Amino acid sequence: MKSANWGLLLLLLFFTTSTSSAWFGTKHKSSAGRFRSDEASSSSSSPSPFLLNRFRSGSAVVFPVHGNVYPVGFYNVTLNIGQPPRPYFLDIDTGSDLTWLQCDAPCSRCSQTPHPLYRPSNDLVPCRHALCASLHHNDNYDCEVPHQCDYEVEYADHYSSLGVLLHDVYTLNFTNGVQLKVRMALGCGYDQIFPDPSHHPLDGMLGLGRGKTSLTSQLNSQGLARNVVGHCLSAQGGGYIFFGEVYDSSRLTWTPMSSRDYKHYSAAGAAELLFGGKRTGVGNLHAIFDTGSSYTYFNSNAYQLLISWLRKESGGKPLKEAQGDQTLPLCWHGKRPFKSIYEVRKYFKPITLSFSSNGRSKAQFEIPPEGYLIISNMGNVCLGILNGSEVGMGDLNLIGDISMLNKVMVFDNDKQLIGWTSADCDRVPKSRDVSI
Repeated sequence: MKSANWGLLLLLLFFTTSTSSAWFGTKHKSSAGRFRSDEASSSSSSPSPFLLNRFRSGSAVVFPVHGNVYPVGFYNVTLNIGQPPRPYFLDIDTGSDLTWLQCDAPCSRCSQTPHPLYRPSNDLVPCRHALCASLHHNDNYDCEVPHQCDYEVEYADHYSSLGVLLHDVYTLNFTNGVQLKVRMALGCGYDQIFPDPSHHPLDGMLGLGRGKTSLTSQLNSQGLARNVVGHCLSAQGGGYIFFGEVYDSSRLTWTPMSSRDYKHYSAAGAAELLFGGKRTGVGNLHAIFDTGSSYTYFNSNAYQLLISWLRKESGGKPLKEAQGDQTLPLCWHGKRPFKSIYEVRKYFKPITLSFSSNGRSKAQFEIPPEGYLIISNMGNVCLGILNGSEVGMGDLNLIGDISMLNKVMVFDNDKQLIGWTSADCDRVPKSRDVSI
């Protein structure tokens, strides 16, 4: 769950000391036995073999997305979960695997949520289940309560959730017109820590990463969709996410996915930084694509060079640095307040990440000015690319929501490819016949 505050790098989960979307301690394990699940029936809702045969040729699920980079600070979808199905607002995160809801089990530290707290089913995932093992990323984790899988996930800004893994029913509308009730795993988070508990307008997290517990992997494992997830976030706000094939692959630019970083959607090849189409001399940039961050982060070297170029370019133009605007680290004001990015884009040049892999042709990921600038509530234009080295990212670079706006982004786990193309993200595909 992201914050519009630039200082909180939320869901940035790639440190060597925290190599997954979670770390798991034992200090809360003694509380595991207090978990109380709902006594509702947990009868299976798995699709029939007849329905699976209909899906093997390819199917997809599309969800409308709500939110924006600024001032909301996150994008979310509505999922219907449980029996009977109830709606929940979930923050979308391609940088982590686990989908979880704030949960009445009972809940010791839950924030105020848009909907009543999730009442868990009694279909617990056992501690030695493959899904539980995938969360722990090793085979030596403790199983104090064998019949349940305890988890503790901590995000980069020290936001965390403690809970148990269980199965429940997701009601999904597929693009071929079929509605299915699909039983999949999710986390029941009964103890949360929030950096800002006073403002938390979401029910939980939607994990879209590469691990077995992600919704993408679970749909694929049941034969309901290819192991593909994508999104199209609109600069106007809103957009959509999708599972399976709803795109024309020939229209996308592709680059290989890293086989070394199996937890995140990172490019296999290093990128060179271009500014205004010109080489900057900064190369060997390793990038992760992550909807878990509103903004983009460059390593210190690339960031400082970018700042230098921007300050040089703004010289002689009607832009002055706005020292009093703390929305982001670097803002400029004009003669009068700006109302739209399109009033100032002429003063800025596009940024390009030029990816190469094994010496082959380069894939160009272009970030236009509207892909790295915002207009603050003070009417100033602010830089939405931040110094990742200041928040512990080291030499890594993260492509956040702002730089993926108005693009279809496709993460094909089957083919190990990352693809993108410019698109109208305000048009949500309605059926399989509507290709992106």
